[in-house]
Amino acid sequence: MVTHDSLPGLIEVEDFFADPQFTGASISPDGNRLAYLAPKYGRRNVWVRGIHDDHDDAVCVTHDSRRGISTFHWTGDSRWLLYLQDTDGNEDWHLYRVDLDAPDAPAVDLTPLPPGSRVFSVELLPSSPSSVLVWMNQRPMFIDAFRLDVAAGETVVHMEQTDPTISVLLDRNGDAAFETLEAEDGTLEISAVDPATGDRRLLHRLGGAEHPLGVYPQIVTPDGKGLLVGSFQDSDDLRLVRIDRDTGEETVVCAVEGHDLCTVGVHAPGVLPPTVFTSRRTGEVIGARFVGDRPRIEVVDPHFAEVHAELEKLSDGVLGTLSSDESEQRWIATFVHDRDPAVAWFYDHATGESRQLFRPYPHLDPESLAPMKAVSFPARDGLPLHAFLTLPVGVEPRNLPLVLLVHGGPWAHDTWGYSPEAQLLANRGYAVLQVNFRGSTGYGRRHVTAAIGEFARAMHDDLIDATHWAVAQGYADQNRIGIFGGSYGGYAALVGVTVTPDHFAAAVDYVGISDLANFIRSMPPFARAHFTNNWYRYVGNPDDPDQAADMATRSPITMVDRIRTPLLVAQGANDARVVQAESDNIVRSLQDRGIPVEYLLADDEGHGFANPENQLRLYRAVEHHFAEHLGGRRGASQSATETSTT
Repeated sequence: MVTHDSLPGLIEVEDFFADPQFTGASISPDGNRLAYLAPKYGRRNVWVRGIHDDHDDAVCVTHDSRRGISTFHWTGDSRWLLYLQDTDGNEDWHLYRVDLDAPDAPAVDLTPLPPGSRVFSVELLPSSPSSVLVWMNQRPMFIDAFRLDVAAGETVVHMEQTDPTISVLLDRNGDAAFETLEAEDGTLEISAVDPATGDRRLLHRLGGAEHPLGVYPQIVTPDGKGLLVGSFQDSDDLRLVRIDRDTGEETVVCAVEGHDLCTVGVHAPGVLPPTVFTSRRTGEVIGARFVGDRPRIEVVDPHFAEVHAELEKLSDGVLGTLSSDESEQRWIATFVHDRDPAVAWFYDHATGESRQLFRPYPHLDPESLAPMKAVSFPARDGLPLHAFLTLPVGVEPRNLPLVLLVHGGPWAHDTWGYSPEAQLLANRGYAVLQVNFRGSTGYGRRHVTAAIGEFARAMHDDLIDATHWAVAQGYADQNRIGIFGGSYGGYAALVGVTVTPDHFAAAVDYVGISDLANFIRSMPPFARAHFTNNWYRYVGNPDDPDQAADMATRSPITMVDRIRTPLLVAQGANDARVVQAESDNIVRSLQDRGIPVEYLLADDEGHGFANPENQLRLYRAVEHHFAEHLGGRRGASQSATETSTT
């Protein structure tokens, strides 16, 4: 058992999972104001203040009391703020406008869309600072580009998509410059587009399987003459490459031998650290992020090299998010850190002035939190596996209860940095292991494609091998191993208690897949055009009877009679990716057999819990579940009555 009295003081669940006091800082283009997220009305809202003011002088310019805001944008003229919001986690995003001259006025919905349609992305238009380009599917199967006059609130069609498998990339003037096409065999084709005639000229073909979520990033150079993409070329490493619009010639812009370009941030811009840093003034690439034991920043611009050298002096972490004014003299930077996350700094390159703006979690003492360290070991077939290990502070790391924390995707990866889940569990006395199993991005072409056909097979073996490594190293007690994951990680937890029913002593399935065929069939229609290189290639096509039969053998719902491990299931009722039935069916099957299962269903959440009260409910339940079955300690506020057992 854990020696509780030698661990540091208990840190309550609220301290890890309540909304941060400050986060998401961004400087206005004119350099005079700062916008950021902070609590108001019980939710994250956007606040604005002068660049030299403090929070007491700030004005809350949004008024959302239903769901917290995560993503917002300045307009190019610094006149307005735009933000994205959905309804209770259904991912039907709308774009709202805030008038900074009338901050008490209600926000205006600039994109009133029918149910099932959403805003996919927003991009500033440098040639027109008062306008933005918005991609949305007013036509359910087609993601079209619209030009939106922010002040007038008027939207006009800018460019219509002719084929769901084709994406047109625009230059800084909003003109078509390149086109990407996903061919029937999965090959990704990149073509130049003549803006005058619309004619296409094929420039380059890329293999598809190593790009399961598409080619990222895709950035048209400011002069419109080049396209920056992530490409493996003839190596196992993902590089940042420029493709010339006239000749098709490839030039490596940024590469690190043995390391991949980190693409995770592409799928949550403004929330996760970016893959590529670009100049606000010119649009040129100034730096890129690569995967490693710690993330590494490669700088490619001489001016930014000077700035980055000064920013590095502010933190012993790694540069996270970054924004600057148009002059690129005033900067706001946050840093990735395992124990002191997303601290925001102001830096003025003209004067050399720097000051800390805020710590998102000022109540957390970094010295009481657990360091995260990179580890590696081979899978049973020899494939190198990279992982991160977080050990409790204050106790000998021997024969501890272990929680295997499995990331989602699966085409994503864990990285060095702050994990509130890992910190909560370490504070409760658990060793926490996060392994980048095959199929995870960030560790080369071979590592990604080794997952083809391996759902519930070698991908699961990698997780089991990781726990065997932890036991062999003496960190973990083989009789007290738990598994916890969300989305794909939830599927992995269910596979863990069905394929290997005696291996885990407790499991948590958070918005996880239980039926592979049903999951694919229930995905939004507009997503299906892009399944060739991910779900169909890696898992199977449910419309093919033979493949559907094989998918059933790898679906936890068909093996539910093997479950005897204590299980906690959490699900959002409005989940557009993993629908509620995926959890309902598992829970109902266990209930029918009389197997105890704890089920948390949130009516106001989607693919993951965002509202603080639901986050607290979930992680108090996780804390109780693992304490009961693995033997860790509990926080003072933990109460089993706060959870519902069915």
